[in-house]
Amino acid sequence: MTVARPEIRTFLCRSDNIGVLLRDPATGACAAIDVPEAGPVLAALDEAGWTLTDILVTHRHADHIDGIAEVKRRTGARVTAPAKAGATIPEVDVAVSEGDVVRVGGLSAEVWETPGHCTDHVTYWFAAPRLVFAGDTLFTLGCGRVMEAEPEVLWRSLTRFGQLPDDTLVYSGHDYVLSNARFALAAEPDNARLAARMAEAERAKTEGRFLVPTTLGDERATNPFLRAGEPALARSVDLPPGTDAGRVFTALRAWKNKF
Repeated sequence: MTVARPEIRTFLCRSDNIGVLLRDPATGACAAIDVPEAGPVLAALDEAGWTLTDILVTHRHADHIDGIAEVKRRTGARVTAPAKAGATIPEVDVAVSEGDVVRVGGLSAEVWETPGHCTDHVTYWFAAPRLVFAGDTLFTLGCGRVMEAEPEVLWRSLTRFGQLPDDTLVYSGHDYVLSNARFALAAEPDNARLAARMAEAERAKTEGRFLVPTTLGDERATNPFLRAGEPALARSVDLPPGTDAGRVFTALRAWKNKF
């Protein structure tokens, strides 16, 4: 059976969170990926004429869950959230862990546990349409700040994205593209494709748009945190070429924290 390609809308919430609605056109089922605040999510639903059936939560941080209670009250949507978040996320109907499958109408996603930014973080991988909702694990040209683990934990989470096809669309939880691009260029100034993405990010900013989603192919070519195995990135943090990529990643993340 051929699964219809989902319809997706992205929009800003708060100051830099990315709101996402995902709809299965075959059934009308619709999911919000996190609810940073209720107003923009409800407005996007009204504008599209869509009915929310599900909320898929990536992690427990307030800027991803603050609007859940109101949106659930208004829509009756089922809330799916990481089991490891426990009672910190409100109104949870379904708790999920590594390897579980969630469904939005005829669409299905595998749940990955991707800790590092926080211990309960999960990612939703929709294999058929090649969509991944990475929350605050992987960003366009960047990655999440390590908050509740050693950097190697986030590095292991990021390496999981390496198994996905280049044309996979990556939806992240924030629009940090310009600051990420500046750091990426500082770390790898001779990457011509990265320089072109920086110019694209600047154009997008002036036009009031953002570079979410990105593709995994673009990230492999330009995101320093996925390129930690490249000799140029090792040299940028004063490590010899051939240094273990996890060690290079740790040094890059520490540099970015101060950038």
